[in-house]
Amino acid sequence: MSVDPMTYEAQFFGFTPQTCMLRIYIAFQDYLFEVMQAVEQVILKKLEGIPNCEISPVQVRKCTEKFLCFMKGRFDKLFVKMEQLFLQWILRIPPNILLPEDKSQEMHSYSEEEFQLLQKEIEQLQEQYKTELCTKQALLAELEEQKIVQAKLKQTLALFDELENVGRNHGTSDFRDSLVFLAQNSRKLQDIRDNVEKESKRLKIT
Repeated sequence: MSVDPMTYEAQFFGFTPQTCMLRIYIAFQDYLFEVMQAVEQVILKKLEGIPNCEISPVQVRKCTEKFLCFMKGRFDKLFVKMEQLFLQWILRIPPNILLPEDKSQEMHSYSEEEFQLLQKEIEQLQEQYKTELCTKQALLAELEEQKIVQAKLKQTLALFDELENVGRNHGTSDFRDSLVFLAQNSRKLQDIRDNVEKESKRLKIT
């Protein structure tokens, strides 16, 4: 069998030419074996009709096997020539022929140097893509942080609005005055709490 892989032919046929030839070889061998079995059976039947025949079935079998080996040897020699013919002229795609799926290579052929340049350009684009992806992820993370800060800022502004409304309800329209008012009320509440705690302790002692 040929050792040439013939990958381009395999791409076209869907199987390697060597595999095709091997199957043909096996099919011929099987057919030859079946023919020799049929011939042996015919000979044995003919011998049964001959009275006092000295030829035994064992002798017939030996002769059949000997003839089978002779035919197999002749067939192997013929098959080698047939295989060379098939692989060289029938199952081989000429070097100047391109398959339809490879036509684009003929239209856009590149030299080795151009191919290397394309490879470098692809690597640069891949690195650029990775960098842009990392930058995008960093921007998205920063955007999420800005959203959190903005939400906290809104809460703070809402708290200031509430403080200002409390001040207005108590007659102080200025925000600073409102803070002073709240601070004074906070001190008063602390004083009241301290007095309550002192009185509670005194009552426990008594």
